Amino acid sequence: MSQQSVFQSRSPTDGRVLETFSIMEDGGIRDLLEDAHRAFGHRRVTSLPQRAAQLQRMGEILLRDADELGRLITTEMGKPIAEAVAEVEKCARVCRYYAERGAGFLSDREVKTEAARSLVRHEPLGIILGIMPWNFPFWQVFRFAVPTLMAGNVVILKHAPSVPLCALAIEELIGEAGVEPGSFQNLFATPNQLEWVIADDRVRGVSLTGSVAAGRAVASHAGSAIKRSVLELGGSDPLIVMPSADLEAALDTAVTSRTINSGQSCIAAKRLLVSRDIYDEFVPRFTERMAALRVGDPLDRETQIGPLASESIRAELDRQVRETIDLGARPLVGGEPLPGPGFFYPPTVLADVPSGSPADREELFGPVASVFAVEDAGDAIRLANSTRYGLGASVWTRGAEEQQRFSEELEAGQVFVNAMVASDPRLPFGGVKDSGYGRELGREGILEFVNVKTVWIA
Repeated sequence: MSQQSVFQSRSPTDGRVLETFSIMEDGGIRDLLEDAHRAFGHRRVTSLPQRAAQLQRMGEILLRDADELGRLITTEMGKPIAEAVAEVEKCARVCRYYAERGAGFLSDREVKTEAARSLVRHEPLGIILGIMPWNFPFWQVFRFAVPTLMAGNVVILKHAPSVPLCALAIEELIGEAGVEPGSFQNLFATPNQLEWVIADDRVRGVSLTGSVAAGRAVASHAGSAIKRSVLELGGSDPLIVMPSADLEAALDTAVTSRTINSGQSCIAAKRLLVSRDIYDEFVPRFTERMAALRVGDPLDRETQIGPLASESIRAELDRQVRETIDLGARPLVGGEPLPGPGFFYPPTVLADVPSGSPADREELFGPVASVFAVEDAGDAIRLANSTRYGLGASVWTRGAEEQQRFSEELEAGQVFVNAMVASDPRLPFGGVKDSGYGRELGREGILEFVNVKTVWIA
């Protein structure tokens, strides 16, 4: 794991340092773990209705403070304010979902056998460590923490070093909702410290959303300690457009999906695979719509593209685009960082992307779309599956047989037909290949960190 010295909140709009927090000392972390362990002794015996009431209250607070919390998100990581408020509101939905459905997912399940009684029981594990990213600083935390808390576990959150103010706001909110002291705590720690935190016997699982490199490190440490882990490691999602598609809907969705959160989304449509039969119509119209997007102050509700979250993220995106162009790709619009203060990068479209170039093989985290011409459904599936990632895929076709084929043959954790890939509390979310393993959300998500116990009564 890489190392950091502080947790620093810095405005992506103008580069100003907003606030800096010190890394916790080892002794403080050990005290935190002991507090969490004691809290688990109480939380594990709380009733399901009590836990559900806490989640319901979380949702109410999120809606009450949505504008204020959205402004905090935008200030700290640059997301356009309308999207930031929508993120907070989505967190309220996941709270309501598990408040209403969690008890049913966790209830004992009777199984008919020759025993007098046999059943499957779901019991909490203990302390679950969440290592969460900056790009959706509220949603990523809530989609992990809400089902984990509903299951009766306690949570330690190691948030991204660039969003400490969001981390503190979440901890305060969950405490206000009535979750027992010690049951949700922030951990301002270095990756090196996380190694021994994961190994600590009181920690029983870890969930990470982040890079492939971070996923490998966490999986290695968790595996060596025989701890359960869930990994969501990003993707290079295809959006496939076939001749029978509703082109207007596909165009609208392609632009939205590629530029949501200023392009900094794991499930953004990063590669557009367009049938050659409609390529010459689709690509110019897509490029025109990308070029028309409004870039600017993320606190302005008219802004569609805000700054990237950090200077290093913009520098990495610039490197990937420049290398791809040097290898032969054509920039149809954009292609260079914008001048002036802040970490702005313009909407960009790359055509004639060479095989093996960064835009072909790597995840581009910013408003950069790569367009490819494909001959038919088989060619689209081959190209879509050629990446090491397998998070999501969006397919646009009216043909029933094509819809069936794509849903079966695409190597992805989720396939959306004639719709944008999105996470939904009601459905499991996660990937395959280098996009990770395990699932969040839905019934599957709440069962990731429980002991599935068989009880047999003769």
